[in-house]
Amino acid sequence: MPGPIPALGRLWSVPRLAWVAAGVVGLLVAIVVAVDWPPSHGGRPTAAWSAPEFDDAQRPVTPVDDTACSANAGGMAGFVPVSAVDLPERGDGRPPAPVFDKSATITGGFDRVGYCLELDRPTGRQWVWTAMAPFTDDVNRLGLPDRSDPIVRQRVADLEVATNVPGLTTGTGLTGYLEIWPNSYRPIASRQIPAASTQKYDADDDPQIADFYGSFQVHRVAANRPAAEVPQTILAVNGFTQRGRPLSLGIGSAPAGSSDWTFADNAGALGQRRLTVYARPALLAVDQHPADRQLYQRDEAGGATVLVAGRAVNAQAAAVRMKVVSGSEAWEESAVIRPGGAFSLRHRISAALRTYRIDLYVLGDGVHRRVARWEGVVAGDVYVIQGQSNAVAAAYRGSSGDEENEFIRSFGSPTPDPSFSAAERSWNYAVSDIILQPGSVGQWGIRTARRLVDAYQVPVAILNGGFAGKTVSYFQRSDVDPGDVRTNYGRLRQRLLAAGLFGQIRAVFWYQGEADRNDAAGHMVGFTNLLRNWRAELGTDSRYYVFQVRTSPCDDSSPGPLREAQRRMADTLGVTVLSTSGLAGRQNCHFAWEKGYRELGDQVFATVARDLYGGPAAGVAAPNPRSATFVDGRTRVVIQLRDNDRLTVNPGAAADFRITRSGVAVSRVEYRDGGQLELTLTGPASPTSGVSYVGRTAPGIVTGLGAGLLAFQDLPIGDA
Repeated sequence: MPGPIPALGRLWSVPRLAWVAAGVVGLLVAIVVAVDWPPSHGGRPTAAWSAPEFDDAQRPVTPVDDTACSANAGGMAGFVPVSAVDLPERGDGRPPAPVFDKSATITGGFDRVGYCLELDRPTGRQWVWTAMAPFTDDVNRLGLPDRSDPIVRQRVADLEVATNVPGLTTGTGLTGYLEIWPNSYRPIASRQIPAASTQKYDADDDPQIADFYGSFQVHRVAANRPAAEVPQTILAVNGFTQRGRPLSLGIGSAPAGSSDWTFADNAGALGQRRLTVYARPALLAVDQHPADRQLYQRDEAGGATVLVAGRAVNAQAAAVRMKVVSGSEAWEESAVIRPGGAFSLRHRISAALRTYRIDLYVLGDGVHRRVARWEGVVAGDVYVIQGQSNAVAAAYRGSSGDEENEFIRSFGSPTPDPSFSAAERSWNYAVSDIILQPGSVGQWGIRTARRLVDAYQVPVAILNGGFAGKTVSYFQRSDVDPGDVRTNYGRLRQRLLAAGLFGQIRAVFWYQGEADRNDAAGHMVGFTNLLRNWRAELGTDSRYYVFQVRTSPCDDSSPGPLREAQRRMADTLGVTVLSTSGLAGRQNCHFAWEKGYRELGDQVFATVARDLYGGPAAGVAAPNPRSATFVDGRTRVVIQLRDNDRLTVNPGAAADFRITRSGVAVSRVEYRDGGQLELTLTGPASPTSGVSYVGRTAPGIVTGLGAGLLAFQDLPIGDA
């Protein structure tokens, strides 16, 4: 079944003999009573289970094969061998042929996968057994990947580890992280694993499309993202797709060099080198379920309904039960499997700073097994960021890492590579200083989300689809195939669909235009088409925000027709226009964290708070001129703004005004009550003059919240 599906579980603590003696009937009667709850019932909150849990792994185990793992790992109950490979000393460009392949016998799906790695050293045989939730529903993709297989880099739930190697943490209910791909890779951390190294190969590396090497690694990592626990390698098989180079193998973290055994080149020093793949045949096919760390868009009632549904694929399955845990509270939902095998369970979760763990159990004649666990599930609000490099908002100077939070999520990756994008289908913690990685949302994106989380106590998800240096044409939809992952639009669209968020976006933010090099006509045609497609597919109820760029192109801060066209979008396209002119921390075409992206995130937060959360309106709107009028014989100009917010006129602001078709300049700017700017000229202006504002000097003219006056071009000046 698709998605992460956890492990052998803990169920009722009724002793097995007592269970058999009592029979299945009593339990099923209790479940039938529970099924009479109304479909909208949210479950009965309890301090804990109505009965302690029973651990299937405590049962006696019959070894399933002759591996070293089989005689020592009790958690192998119910697993069957799928395939095995004897790992060669050197790679030949593809995974080795299997010693046996029984994948065709897994016909009803599987709910858990396991691996046994055995390595003969001079001191004796080392072995490790590890089992986890599936990362794929294709049994043929459980082994070493070949060059056509997609990458896998994701957390897995309910990890189990048993081994005879000293120092390797063992147990059940651990958190794992997989790095499985045929590619080469770099030691550049995605920051999904906080304590991972950015300079040495370990549990958080960056796969590359070019060249080949190969990674098949399972790691144990901290259960929660804020924890700084150093990851530990459980098993590693590296180098299997590179020709001629020795494989690099290990159990546990390597004592020297890279902890994941990359480039250890040690296969020749080992005797037997066997990797055996296992699967646990499923009792249920779960077609609809949450994912680990998933964020559900909350509804008007302030929460979301989590649906778990599917069908039985084994006649032993008679009933299902779902346990939902959040902090010290727990709820139970139960249902009898209906004729034909179908079942469904629902539970309401609230949009608050709390996570939910959901366990699914199957019950029947001689069966009581936990078949799935989903962790870190939340309900909250979803936003999209699109555009070029200032939408990407990488770290140019200063870090926004302190803004990251476990209640800020993202889905997939903004990578432009189609194959990588299509393979990245996991919910991630949002990260901000790095780009093009799983969870990358950018610096002002993370600041906005953190302010929303703190102020309104609601989780937030951001999907950033931006890519640097591209014109508006790069972001267009393919009408032939809107979901084409070879297009930027298609990649973002597919991410939203896979996340279950299509049509549920609260707001979209667009920051683009520098690369259009002041081509106002082309920019307007492109963005108008894009906005029309967004409104048709993402929803007319979503809010749309456009940033007026600071420059277009990067080295030109003149008012220009493109910036003027963006200023008018509030009138022509019905979007909200945001300003960047008040940001002092410029870094050429971009911004530093302080006095730059941080403050921009604050402005975005204030705008969204006003529009979507009932927050205050004072000082939020970017000042925008309505009209201009000559006074005092055309020696002064009064600009009437659309809002009455009090403005601060900072030194140097006068130099950013231009009086067109006239030989005079602006010598002084003052704010007047009633939302007016008064410009004093160096002499009488021509009656046909207009007024422009460059917005180059920061902070320039700003509201109390730092929103800068929008740049404008050749605003006509009328007579009083």
